[in-house]
Amino acid sequence: MNKRTHTLAIALVTALALGATGCSDGQKTAGNPEQKNPATSTNGTVVGGTPQKGGTLTVLSNQDFSHLDPARNWVMGDMDFGTRLLYRTLLTYKAEPGAQGGELMPDLAEDLGTSSNGAKTWTFRLKPGLKYEDGSPVTAQDVKYNVERSFSPDLPGGPDYAARYLVGAEGYQGPAKGKHLDSVKTPDDRTIVFELRKPFAEFPYATVLPTFAPVPKSQDKGPQYDNRPFSSGPYKIESYARDKKLVLVRNTHWDPKSDAVRKAYPDRIVVVMGLKANQIDDRLISSSGTDASSVAWTKLRPESTPKVLTKPEVKARLLAESTSCTEMVQMHTGRAPFDDVRVRKAVQYALDREAVLTASGGPALNDPATALMPGSLFGGKQPDTLGIPLTGDVEKAKQLLEEAGRADGFSTSITVSNGDKSVGEAIQQSLGRAGIKVTIETVDPSAFYDTIGDTKNRTDLVYSGWCPDFPSGSTFLPFVFDGRYIKEKGNSGNHSLFRDEETMQRMDAIAAMTDGSQANKAWQELDGEILAKAPTMPVVIERQPLLLGTNVAGAFGHTSFGGQVDYATIGLKDPTKSQG
Repeated sequence: MNKRTHTLAIALVTALALGATGCSDGQKTAGNPEQKNPATSTNGTVVGGTPQKGGTLTVLSNQDFSHLDPARNWVMGDMDFGTRLLYRTLLTYKAEPGAQGGELMPDLAEDLGTSSNGAKTWTFRLKPGLKYEDGSPVTAQDVKYNVERSFSPDLPGGPDYAARYLVGAEGYQGPAKGKHLDSVKTPDDRTIVFELRKPFAEFPYATVLPTFAPVPKSQDKGPQYDNRPFSSGPYKIESYARDKKLVLVRNTHWDPKSDAVRKAYPDRIVVVMGLKANQIDDRLISSSGTDASSVAWTKLRPESTPKVLTKPEVKARLLAESTSCTEMVQMHTGRAPFDDVRVRKAVQYALDREAVLTASGGPALNDPATALMPGSLFGGKQPDTLGIPLTGDVEKAKQLLEEAGRADGFSTSITVSNGDKSVGEAIQQSLGRAGIKVTIETVDPSAFYDTIGDTKNRTDLVYSGWCPDFPSGSTFLPFVFDGRYIKEKGNSGNHSLFRDEETMQRMDAIAAMTDGSQANKAWQELDGEILAKAPTMPVVIERQPLLLGTNVAGAFGHTSFGGQVDYATIGLKDPTKSQG
């Protein structure tokens, strides 16, 4: 499973660095795979036509959500589900397929925000008449409160843009003891002002994240809020049995006139959890009964791909949007033997990325990665600064291990999500060729990021990914390789625990650049420099293959949510045929 993404556009990076808040067209991912990929016939299009209002949409899932609490929600699919259905944020993304899905839209706010003080101060004005599910008003103070609670130690794992940018954020522990951030001001119920410690022209993109959704203090239940977020969106929670079923019904106090993005076609949305992935595939391929009005939450399993791609009527119901996310083998650089760069480079050379790509579903559903950041940040195609063959170079790996005093190899372990067990096995086999013996530990997807975020107790290796939150290298490399933001628990992104002073100084220098094209070139160069220090090895750029039932309409993979179905506009062709 991946976190964070956005359609990436080089021209937009330049515009944002100059203080603009508009968008331009996105670019294709590495190698322009759309031109050769057999699974992309629906890419960039809406499947099923325009939905009719009513009925029950069912989501078939093999897992529970990692988090629905907006202070903790930082996993791609969960963010899509939460921000499209349960709570609104200051800004959001347009509900359109392809590059248009990267366009910012006002959500709670009246416009895209106003900057002053050299992009260090940002002001947003809320729309009038916004209400929660009980009819009470949504206020600027509620947005401030959720930003503050995102600092709480008992609510780890959420987006940390507030911690990185707000004045006075250092050492802040949340509002539990009545302490508040002076850098978030609410002069009235509809105005919120953010004071940043450094210029941040891209700040409007950060306000799309769940951190900037409202939470009324009266409803906050600490960690238990995860079970019952209070709705400001088109749906509210009727029932939630963890790991079993979530049922959403309409929030009658949501006003569609205030919301230009969400269409809220279904009357009910039911998420059925705990299913086996192959069971989900088979049910949606058959598409009978309730399954005809269902969508898959989880990716199509690699072994199911032939059943889909060889049947045109089924293939037409497959979404396969690029995630723009780089999957990586991340090595614990603070723990032997991976504190030795020669050992880490040996892993880079030993890895058979072609085998991992095959285990992930093959070239129909993936593209090989040759850099850290997605190809879109390089003008459409990733560079190959390491020059390592896709199948690896075992002899070079053995040579590096011998130089590191480990000619006989060593034993280690890797954590992968349950759905990536075959990927883990491909990694295990390829590293084994060089004498690195790998034990695989699998974790349920809903607990995966909490598990690898426990830095004291995690394994040496983890297989995880990263996707930019918005179109800039500043949302990729610093989040994955800045050692100053590593946490003991709830650690996100920097799963290599990479602490390199030279790299961090360079990140600061690039972030201070005011010329967007200069900054973009510098991020590209830093990508290769980090790879040379080998904290990780990029493996694949994944797609998000999702099957739909025959009665589903208005469906597309949203580029800004890692290719997940956009729940803002999905619905049913014939609501009377739905069940549940």
